[in-house]
Amino acid sequence: MKRISKVFVVVILMMTVAYTATAQKAQKIGHIDFPGLIQMMPGQDSINKAYETYAKGLENQITTMQAELENKQLDYEANQATLSSIIRQTKEKELQDLYNRLVDFNQKAQQDLQNYENELLNPLIEKARNAVNAVAKEKGYTYILNTAQGMVLYFESGDDIMPFVKTKIGIQ
Repeated sequence: MKRISKVFVVVILMMTVAYTATAQKAQKIGHIDFPGLIQMMPGQDSINKAYETYAKGLENQITTMQAELENKQLDYEANQATLSSIIRQTKEKELQDLYNRLVDFNQKAQQDLQNYENELLNPLIEKARNAVNAVAKEKGYTYILNTAQGMVLYFESGDDIMPFVKTKIGIQ
């Protein structure tokens, strides 16, 4: 019985030492400017052109709607004195409806433009994220921090992995 107790104590002691050694493994921390990486990636120019073309189309539609509203507003103001009350009310409602459609279209266009930008950028972001993950695993990093936009206010040590990720993606 004493012998079993001694063996049990030795086994527990060995497990504790092994656990402590594993828990005290050194943490390796790296950092990268992730948005900066995205801006450097190949394909960014074509994404910007597609985005600008799409935005220009929406902007043209808004400009057309604004011009229509302004023309009807000017026409209403010029003829307001000669209009009967029912026609005046109809024109005022028409102007209000046009204004509401313009505001609604503008809000939807902004959301649509944001969705389109996300759709265009998602493949680049995924590629960059995969490259960061691969470099982190290859180089043995425990954490990779994004230094953009004040996400990390201070770091005393750590390695900038931008050169490794650029190499992984194929950016010179």
